[in-house]
Amino acid sequence: MSRTNNRSLTSLMALACSLALGACATTAPPPVDVVIKGGTVYDGSEDAPFTGDVAIAGDRIAYVGPPKSFAAKRVIEAGGMIVAPGFIDPHTHADIFLRSDDPAERVNAAWLAQGASTVVIGVDGGGTPDVAEDARKLAASGIGTNVVPFVGFGAVRSRVLGDAARAPDEAELARMKDMVAGAMCAGATGFSTGLFYAPQSFATTEEVIALAREAGSRGGLYDTHQRDESSYTIGLMDSSREAIRIGEEAGAPVHFAHIKALGVDVQGKAPELIALIDAARARGVDVTADQYPWLASGSSLDASLLPRWAVDGGGQALLARLGEPKTAARIRSEMEENLRRRGGAKSLLLTAPGRPWTGRTLAEYAAAQGTDPVDTALAIIAQVVREGGSGTEVASFNMAPEDVELLMQQPWVVTSSDGSLGHPRMFATYPEKYRTYVRERGTIDLARFIRQSTGQVADIYRIAERGYLKRGYFADVLVFDPAKFAPRATYLDPRELSVGVEALFVNGRSAVEHSHITGEAAGRVLLRPQPENCP
Repeated sequence: MSRTNNRSLTSLMALACSLALGACATTAPPPVDVVIKGGTVYDGSEDAPFTGDVAIAGDRIAYVGPPKSFAAKRVIEAGGMIVAPGFIDPHTHADIFLRSDDPAERVNAAWLAQGASTVVIGVDGGGTPDVAEDARKLAASGIGTNVVPFVGFGAVRSRVLGDAARAPDEAELARMKDMVAGAMCAGATGFSTGLFYAPQSFATTEEVIALAREAGSRGGLYDTHQRDESSYTIGLMDSSREAIRIGEEAGAPVHFAHIKALGVDVQGKAPELIALIDAARARGVDVTADQYPWLASGSSLDASLLPRWAVDGGGQALLARLGEPKTAARIRSEMEENLRRRGGAKSLLLTAPGRPWTGRTLAEYAAAQGTDPVDTALAIIAQVVREGGSGTEVASFNMAPEDVELLMQQPWVVTSSDGSLGHPRMFATYPEKYRTYVRERGTIDLARFIRQSTGQVADIYRIAERGYLKRGYFADVLVFDPAKFAPRATYLDPRELSVGVEALFVNGRSAVEHSHITGEAAGRVLLRPQPENCP
């Protein structure tokens, strides 16, 4: 070989080494911003963990692999620590912080302290159809976590029909379809529903399919708080069949939000529910679910106890019905049955912040008032409606541990918080699952816990270049201490930040250090690329 060719070969090898970030021992250590050294690395996939390093350069992951020499501005010694992708929470109500007027609240500390770098919003049918404008406002305001938006059925239907319990006419349905299509073209990940809640509960299955098809035809997901998780209306199993049918006929993957068997009538039905979903998956329907690791759901007295027809037209219409003796008696009778479904007044813990009933069960507060539990619930609901505020929040202890654990073990189930005020799941879901179901009960192992919180969620929601520790992916990187990662929030003190996160990077910027929130507003709104079938 000629000397010229040798020089060319040497130059090519040097270039190759440079592109490989220092893979050749003869080159200088590559410059990076942060190197996390010697941790136990779970990369978000099903691959086995390994001891190694993760390097960050700018907003991207520059290296993941065996221990290596770097010229780093910052070094984190992670021996004994777990290094993983930042958690992705697929079902949240983080809007309360992300849309706050207070910049400190927009950092979204409740999720950052748990290790979550990305949250999904617009769930339960609440997502605004004005996706592009909403994304612009969120990005301009400065947010601490990444955000994945959905367009919601409730928001769309309310714009066209208000709170009315009726079907749309042809023109009204066309307007709703246009809203969903427009939101998908603006970057929404999918179409969400909360068919348990009025006014969405007034819709027929066919109406929902028509709108879900607008999302499905543009590559979107159908995400649902299904019509009945208990025995309120059509029952858990028929409601689950309806959800699968909607996605199947709409051409959209189906995702069950906070899957559960809720209440005394359906406890123990998890095996039947699993069999239904497995059968749908076997015939080719893409069905998945998320779940929070708590035995109590979070809801409100009105959603838990009032019959849906009683709230047709909103709060003032409810008050008018309560003023009619015969109608009020019917409402009260149906509430008694709903309370039985929930497991009785002792199963409802009143959790609204700053209220005289906070911290007591409905049974305890009713006894203190010297009134019947249903009358007590009605008095609370009526007071809150008249004030135009909030205050009916409850933690409803109505799930069987066996059902929760069996659902958690399914390969198509991932972790979510359904985080809302008045329930510790907003501040403590991931450390609670780790502490209770990984360390104490051994329901799942650490690898499964991380997979359910990272890469599998990214796969279901089609979130590009996140959820995995891979070179070139965005640098959402979590380091937590397996001995200290723990919840602090409780049902009576639900707003305590979790501990044990040693470091969390969001888009390469430090969001948490030694369990302390840095205040960095590094989050981004993650809009999907525009589908081809858009104007």
